Amino acid sequence: MNGTIAETQELLNSLVSGHKHKDNCQVVVCPPFTSLETAGKILKDSEIALGAQELSEHKNGAYTGEVSAEMLLTVGVSFVIIGHSERRQHHFETDQRVNNRAKTAIEAGLSPIICVGETLAQRESGETQNLIKSQISGALQGFSVDDFKNLSIAYEPVWAIGTGKTASPEMAEEVHSFIREQIAEINNEASENTPILYGGSVKPDNAAKLLSQPNIDGALVGGASLVADDFLKIINAF
Repeated sequence: MNGTIAETQELLNSLVSGHKHKDNCQVVVCPPFTSLETAGKILKDSEIALGAQELSEHKNGAYTGEVSAEMLLTVGVSFVIIGHSERRQHHFETDQRVNNRAKTAIEAGLSPIICVGETLAQRESGETQNLIKSQISGALQGFSVDDFKNLSIAYEPVWAIGTGKTASPEMAEEVHSFIREQIAEINNEASENTPILYGGSVKPDNAAKLLSQPNIDGALVGGASLVADDFLKIINAF
């Protein structure tokens, strides 16, 4: 929840002017709902795609405060974050709701970025793998091979978000490898081609080491994405 329309405009203009074409790199920005229309106009002729931070599982109707897939499509959105740790924490979003919303997104032609991850207490009690397994199986229940072509998974160690703590590249890789194994159990054909992103205090000075790991395919960038130069350095690290 950062950035007025004017601030988003300034940030995106800096990103567009500073971003150089890279064949192997997809860049997506996900501003607040109030800035999406402005962002869509700025990014329309750029190589940076537009994403939203959430969507409703419902198509329309008496759901005050919700935003539908159709509404997102009208302003140029092509990606959507689903099940972010802050949504799970503050809005009590369950794996079932994540699953419903991801299916709604795919049916509408949007590409969901589905988030999973553990808290510090869960990591310290040895629950990381059990929790991740449960989140993956719940979020991806009923997905077809074609569905997997349009989604990404983002691993967010909740204990490393906004705390300044970062999982070491080896720690992150261990979980990413486990996530890929879980995807393979659901759909072996999709496991190698599903992008798995790391999101936990990714910064310019740690991005290259994190992104060099075999199963870390990209980054879900938090605070560093609010500073154009920092975000561009992370893109360049990729």
